[in-house]
Amino acid sequence: MGQDYYALLYLTRSATDADIKKAYKKLALKYHPEKNHEDQSCLEKFKQIAEAYDILSDARKRAVYNQFGEEGLKNGIPDGEGDETTGAWTHGYTFHGNADKVFRDFFGGDNPFQEFYDKVDGDMSMGFGGLHGRGKKKQDPAIERDLHLSLEEVFHGCTKKMKISRRVMNVDGHTSSVRDKILTITVKKGWRPGTRITFPQEGDQGPNNVPADIIFIVKDKENSRFRREGINLVYTANIPLSKALTGCTVEVITLDERVLHIPINDIASPGYKKVVPGEGMALTNNPSQKGDLHIEFNIEFPRQLLPKQKDLINKALPH
Repeated sequence: MGQDYYALLYLTRSATDADIKKAYKKLALKYHPEKNHEDQSCLEKFKQIAEAYDILSDARKRAVYNQFGEEGLKNGIPDGEGDETTGAWTHGYTFHGNADKVFRDFFGGDNPFQEFYDKVDGDMSMGFGGLHGRGKKKQDPAIERDLHLSLEEVFHGCTKKMKISRRVMNVDGHTSSVRDKILTITVKKGWRPGTRITFPQEGDQGPNNVPADIIFIVKDKENSRFRREGINLVYTANIPLSKALTGCTVEVITLDERVLHIPINDIASPGYKKVVPGEGMALTNNPSQKGDLHIEFNIEFPRQLLPKQKDLINKALPH
């Protein structure tokens, strides 16, 4: 007779997937080599239950084993004998022999055994106090993507629809498929570059992992009129030297398409800024308050002057 993999896990053929996982967990902890130093019988038992779990936790392997036994599973099924309802295959199965890998894949982590035990006076304790909720599935690293927003979108607030493709487990709990999903981001007024929007566990699903978080990070798109510094907007006005010296009115079209006429009565010397209060970006936590508009100046010098113009300038300006 072939090996009875159900008996190895103290189960019957009617066992559910949950029963199989529960049985393996209990026996793997009991017979793990770290708890049973130099006990070859426990080491062999540990390998046997790993092989049993590797077979019974896989729907296809279990289907072949249920119908054809260990011999059919390991030697393969001759063509024509497979039943479509079992999903049986024709190639033989060979256990990879790495019981530690089965254990790590089940519990998660590179050294999962230490996550389940405390050492008490040098001995391993399996009492109820020995479990700390560790050894759970590990979450995949977060997936970060840039979210490029225009200043107009951040100024007004908007809704962005982001399409992602991810692997999703099918109802059988063993296979997966790639499906699209739309994630909705409600952009709040005044969001700054670097703002992070997290969608928990929206990454690829798998039988032995916790899906990654998907994080969108706000980045400013380049704007033809403004740049922003914190909650302030910066506008650069191009004015000729004569206007820088004698004054002018600067026209600014705002992000909400209003036209501001800003009088410049001071001399616009290099580095001079005109501040217009309340015309910047909104504060995210208090949209009724806004930063300021800073107007910088690019002063355009004449390429040449006539002698008469130079004389006039010399007379007008102090030496």
